[in-house]
Amino acid sequence: MDFTYNPDKPLTRDEALHLLHHVDRSELYELAHRVTSLLGPAFDTCSIINVKSGNCPEDCKWCAQSRHYTTGAEVYPLLSSEECVAQACYNRRQGIRRFSLVAGGRSLSLLETRRVASIYQDIREASDIHCCASLGLLDEERLQILYDAGVTTYHCNMETSPRYFAQLCTTHTQEDKIKTIKAARRVGMRICSGGIIGMGETMEDRIDFALFLRDLGVRSIPINVLHPIPGTPLDMQEHLKEEEYLTTVALFRLINPRAFLRFSGGRIQIPLPVVRKAMYIGINAAITGDMLTTVGARAEEDMALIREMGYSSQLPTDWTD
Repeated sequence: MDFTYNPDKPLTRDEALHLLHHVDRSELYELAHRVTSLLGPAFDTCSIINVKSGNCPEDCKWCAQSRHYTTGAEVYPLLSSEECVAQACYNRRQGIRRFSLVAGGRSLSLLETRRVASIYQDIREASDIHCCASLGLLDEERLQILYDAGVTTYHCNMETSPRYFAQLCTTHTQEDKIKTIKAARRVGMRICSGGIIGMGETMEDRIDFALFLRDLGVRSIPINVLHPIPGTPLDMQEHLKEEEYLTTVALFRLINPRAFLRFSGGRIQIPLPVVRKAMYIGINAAITGDMLTTVGARAEEDMALIREMGYSSQLPTDWTD
């Protein structure tokens, strides 16, 4: 196959496979870097707090919060508004632009949704940080309540390729997730959706996953790296090789040339030189601070790294779905 990459023309699956199998890795990384450079220096930052943890009825094989597995994860109901507001304000003082409440479980009840909406209202009164939410499979009524409270972005990960998803979770489907995304867009929210790599999927699965997200019109894509958690079915999964990770970042960038590709969970496993290389290739966003049930990167270190790599966390980063 002979073709010239054009960021204004959607990459086909065959073209992506050609890049994977027939292009030297250094050339692939440089191509992805050139595409990333077209987006400019803006780097999007966000932080999260686990507002409700554990005892989840879903059987996602990677997750410490599933009640199907014995992992020792904390179990607690909704946190207080005071704790969430304090964390949001602390993150904003560190220069972080967005803050999300994340809840374990399939969904929130209507009562829980109203309580969470009240927390968001308190956050908005105390800070100018942008509010995001990751609260499971919600319907339009609940999403409208959150939007009215100030939530502008809804996060719902597709997790992996359509082919591979059923091997990792049997209690809900990607179609359930798509319904939530469509409902969130109807009420006016932007979408953030990505997934986890290193769960046993192939590179071809990752290409299909990147194409799937592109077809859904996703402009903010968290790329988590599996952190094998003892007690889960994936606790003995082999760690992702560094070149495999960087190749995945490059292909995601070339398939989604205008998206924010976001460092997310599991990044602490990646050596700093590889982190820098990933930012050079295609990463231009990050979740910073503590990340749910695993340890994340400290915001101060991330902010210094963002500047070192020629990015700015102070430039506008809102996107349009």
